[in-house]
Amino acid sequence: MSLKVSLADYGVGNLHSIRKALELCGADVHVVEDMRQLLDASCIVFPGVGAFDRTMDRLLPVRDDICRLLQGGVPCLGICIGMQILTEGSAEGMEPGLGFFPGRVVPMRAACVPHMGWNEVIGKDELFQDIDNRYFYFAHSFHAETTTENVVGSTQYDITFPSLLRRGNTYGSQFHPEKSSRSGLAFLRNFVRFAEAQQ
Repeated sequence: MSLKVSLADYGVGNLHSIRKALELCGADVHVVEDMRQLLDASCIVFPGVGAFDRTMDRLLPVRDDICRLLQGGVPCLGICIGMQILTEGSAEGMEPGLGFFPGRVVPMRAACVPHMGWNEVIGKDELFQDIDNRYFYFAHSFHAETTTENVVGSTQYDITFPSLLRRGNTYGSQFHPEKSSRSGLAFLRNFVRFAEAQQ
């Protein structure tokens, strides 16, 4: 039976690419517009693209419930802004984040911002299994600052910043796997397998 993924539609981006990529990796993807439906999810994906406050507006009413789900082990992948909202807050906005990862989101301190293009992710985690080319696609102006134990991947772009976070069964990727060609699909395939193993 295929992994059922609840893909959060918080009204800030095109879900087509990540939905198709997850389906190619064997997942049964359901787009969720009512954030309360996430509370019945067996696996959650928070997609990328968007502004922090606008993304959190739809999630604030279920913020504590989602954190309890993640603490209970429901697998989750947050991508770009979907990763950033998993932190406590952002310099980009005023709303609190979900607070699952300690720390906050800060502006990129680099010569050229936004950071757009292909960069290498250095780290060791099972989601990198069988991925020889660790170059993934980035498009962002902010990045997370969090505790070392939650950082399982990092990237150099003038500064070294966390590009893959993990706590329990929850991952946050600053890069866009759905836009990262073969390496991105391999990453998502590994996440789907990982999430299936938690069922």
